[in-house]
Amino acid sequence: MTELIQTIVTSLVDHPEDVVVTEKETGHAVTYQLTVHQDDLGKVIGKQGRIAKAIRTVLFAAASHEDKRVQLEIME
Repeated sequence: MTELIQTIVTSLVDHPEDVVVTEKETGHAVTYQLTVHQDDLGKVIGKQGRIAKAIRTVLFAAASHEDKRVQLEIME
């Protein structure tokens, strides 16, 4: 999943070298924390959160094969 998030986000941003995805697993839930360059934060979130919602939708679809709940946090 980490590679999937990195692949999607690096194609959106101007500073792909600053994309960092960390994974935290707690019980039946996995939280992915996405950190990008400050200038690219708006590009990842999108207007009214549409890009972030689309990334989360793809992530949920990819995780549907596993029995775990998946969350994506975009860190500032």
